Amino acid sequence: MEAMLSNFRQFSDRLTWFSAKSVGAPTLVLLILALLVVPLPAFVLDVLFTFNIMVGLLMVMITLNTRKPLEFSSFPSVLLIATLLRLGLNVASTRVVLVEGHTGTDAAGKVIESFGEFVIAGNYVVGFIIFLILMIINFIVVTKGAGRVSEVIARFTLDSMPGKQMAIDADLNAGIIDQEAAKQRRNELTQESDFYGSMDGASKFVRGDAIAGILILIINIVGGLIVGTTQHDLNLSEAGRIYVLLTIGDGLVAQIPSLLLSLSTAILVTRVTTDESMTEQASKQVADANGVFIASGIVTLLGLVPGMPHFVFLPLGAAGIGLGYYIRQQAAEQQKKAVNAEAAAEVEPANRELDWEDIDQVEVIALDIGYGLVPLANTQSGGQLLTRIRGIRKKLSAELGFLIQPIRIRDNLDLKPEVYQISLHGVVRGSGDVRVGKLLAINGSDTPAPIEGEPTTEPAFGLDALWIESSQAELARGLGYTVVDAPTAIATHINAVIRESASELLGQDETQQLLDKVAIRYPKLVSSLVPDLLPLSTVTQVLQNLLAESVPVKDMRNIIDTLTAHAKENQDASHLTSLVRPKLGRLICQPLVDETGTLTVITLAPDLEKLLESSHAGTETDHITLDPTLANSMIESLRAEAEKIQDTGTVATLVVSPGLRSWMSRFVRVRVPDLTVLSYTEIPDDQRIQVQSSIGGETAIEGETE
Repeated sequence: MEAMLSNFRQFSDRLTWFSAKSVGAPTLVLLILALLVVPLPAFVLDVLFTFNIMVGLLMVMITLNTRKPLEFSSFPSVLLIATLLRLGLNVASTRVVLVEGHTGTDAAGKVIESFGEFVIAGNYVVGFIIFLILMIINFIVVTKGAGRVSEVIARFTLDSMPGKQMAIDADLNAGIIDQEAAKQRRNELTQESDFYGSMDGASKFVRGDAIAGILILIINIVGGLIVGTTQHDLNLSEAGRIYVLLTIGDGLVAQIPSLLLSLSTAILVTRVTTDESMTEQASKQVADANGVFIASGIVTLLGLVPGMPHFVFLPLGAAGIGLGYYIRQQAAEQQKKAVNAEAAAEVEPANRELDWEDIDQVEVIALDIGYGLVPLANTQSGGQLLTRIRGIRKKLSAELGFLIQPIRIRDNLDLKPEVYQISLHGVVRGSGDVRVGKLLAINGSDTPAPIEGEPTTEPAFGLDALWIESSQAELARGLGYTVVDAPTAIATHINAVIRESASELLGQDETQQLLDKVAIRYPKLVSSLVPDLLPLSTVTQVLQNLLAESVPVKDMRNIIDTLTAHAKENQDASHLTSLVRPKLGRLICQPLVDETGTLTVITLAPDLEKLLESSHAGTETDHITLDPTLANSMIESLRAEAEKIQDTGTVATLVVSPGLRSWMSRFVRVRVPDLTVLSYTEIPDDQRIQVQSSIGGETAIEGETE
């Protein structure tokens, strides 16, 4: 029974919360609309008019203490409902004034009567003029000014949106913020645009409300005089006394909340967005001791002039001088505290024990630029470096098969103005210098046509190039040069460095993310491999071995299949890599074939290959020691044959037996970097092959292995 009662209470509480949240606002709107058609007694009008004034005061207090306009993003909607409430009350009070006004000045309630008598103060003409002045202030000064500011801010906010969005993308690309922070900033930017657009429209409601107040005033007075003299047999003087008092009182209790809401609108749209409220801003910025001293001194001098009201000017001047002295004392104390805090901060590091927070983590990929290259990274001034780098990241991630880490861009005052450095894991892996505002013309032939420019070397591949003016771009292209701008030259260099070092950029975190992505489509495939058959570190090492030889890891399904099939036999990463490569044969050969689909290869002579295999068979490790003469002869022959193939526009490829492939790849990687080494098992059976030459023979094997 108690459990049933508890469940019932929870259901009741949820129902009450749901009703309050979802029904409250529609009910309020319906009640406001009811004011337009349902007659209300005078007491209810008193309560609603008082509530209306409280709403206006509440809006002013909230806007004064709001630190950012978006903290009160519901203000346009609240303003609309408050305006509708005030107009509904105007209609309801007008009905009561015209129907019951002949009975006396309290016919529409005590609030209207009290406000009317207070303003009129026995003189209807003066009271009427004062009321008109209040309406003019609200309509011409506050409402019109707030509407204009709202219109300008809305237009400027919309115009600045593309630049702000580009700044968010630049921070995301530079690694300053992550995806979640970028999404939050974009949402705030959208909310800001919607808010100021809504404020522009809401200001029109306030302006229309002020105009409606003036028209209602005229209608009430004219209508009251007509109703009083024609329907209730009042003379013109008595009708004027009653209906003018009721009209002014009614207009005043409506115009005061209207003025407060107009003031709230003006405060909200005219303030500068900071982390401080308007009160905190004003108290800090207006409290200037020198300004107070000057103003107080002028008032004091005016008080000494004969004929001036001395007892007013002199005390105020003296009070101002005292206030200025107090402000100066407070400023001196704050400055003293700031100096002490700064001194304590300087002493603290010397006395503080070293901890892990003092150790900075190096960036995976970083681009340091001299101060002269900062304009290239400034998207607001048209810099294209961030866009180029983001394109490079996207392209490399798609080609290599894993997500390249964000590239952190930072200015480095230790570098020369137009120099940049590319670092991986805190180590400089490439550098160059570019010219802002000029174009890089890269020589594409052995006999380049002459063109004016500053001789230089293309930073990524070391080609001869020239820095030329933009006006010479078309001429240079016509003469056979490849012309790129400075951001493209830097991005191309970054692309080359990342490709050469792709294996260093893939760690266990990236491997786990790759496995998680594959697990979404093939959950059984991944769960059976890691960690049951292989540790994550071994899988990572296999992927790094593939990337070290420019083999992408896009085909993770085949890679995992092969590792799963052979993990129980051998868990050595090098051995597993040699087993994975044949499964990726088509992927490996695809960039090596020519336009006709033919793979042009170099082979080793049978005697030389047999000699190397016999030397390798006697070692437990993948290592062969060669006679220097034999090694040099092999290198020279391979380099010569590779150059012949490359001159035809084809990639040079060396094919050896599976047992020699790993060692031969390491052997030629530095000595003949443009030569790709494959094993026979890595070439698909249906692949067309053209043997360019066979390295070996009597001169090639004169030396002996050790």
